[in-house]
Amino acid sequence: MGSFSLRGMNPNPRQADLLKEVRRLESVSVEALAERFGVTLQTVRRDVTLLAEAGLLARFHGGVRVPSSTTENIAYRQRQLLNEGAKQRIARAVAQAVPNGCSLLINIGTTTEAIARELLRHQGLRVITNNLNVAAILSDNPDCEVIVAGGVVRSRDRGIIGEVTVEFISQFKADIGLIGISGIEADGSLRDFDYHEVKVSRAIIEHSRQVWLATDHSKFNRPAMVELARLSQLDRLFTDVAPPAPFPALLAEAGVRCDVAAA
Repeated sequence: MGSFSLRGMNPNPRQADLLKEVRRLESVSVEALAERFGVTLQTVRRDVTLLAEAGLLARFHGGVRVPSSTTENIAYRQRQLLNEGAKQRIARAVAQAVPNGCSLLINIGTTTEAIARELLRHQGLRVITNNLNVAAILSDNPDCEVIVAGGVVRSRDRGIIGEVTVEFISQFKADIGLIGISGIEADGSLRDFDYHEVKVSRAIIEHSRQVWLATDHSKFNRPAMVELARLSQLDRLFTDVAPPAPFPALLAEAGVRCDVAAA
């Protein structure tokens, strides 16, 4: 069979369900997947091979897990498809909490883009962003003023980064900073892969009166190289599944409100 490409084809329903199951469990044996989906080991191995070639899964002897590189994130087009339903639920929960007539700083990420789509009916918003996708989405809302940060545009995801971006963000003090991240580790650190992107997100945190993090369940215990912030710097966390231990205790200690989006 040919190599699997998200640009050329989408996962079939079984492969999409298999991917969701691996993301839920983080790692699982091939035998368990075959039993779960009622198919042969050969079929599961073929699906796993295709998904691994697409960079969506990582194989190990007898099983499969989510990719866990600390230095390189999953490609943007692949991230758009991962946990899409969860991101939509989180986005709706965030949008319901965002009041009309407020100012927002929004960073790079597929989850923040989902939030932007849910803000299209809000009134009187002022949004400052370093995400061209967020800017394009919210420009369709006639009652939303969109301010785009200056800097270098990253072609792979249309994020804007660099020292100029940090300086631009630093002019503002927004009511809410909406951020997405790549991983939350058990020491309470929020992490990402790109140092330049992290510097902009740090500026967003510093120049927001409240900081809201929107992230799906797959980001808990996911390693990434660069520390962006600590849980104690957040005011609210929006996710789709109750966080695993030790995060409930860490969130309580840090005084962070955790909102779990309803299925």
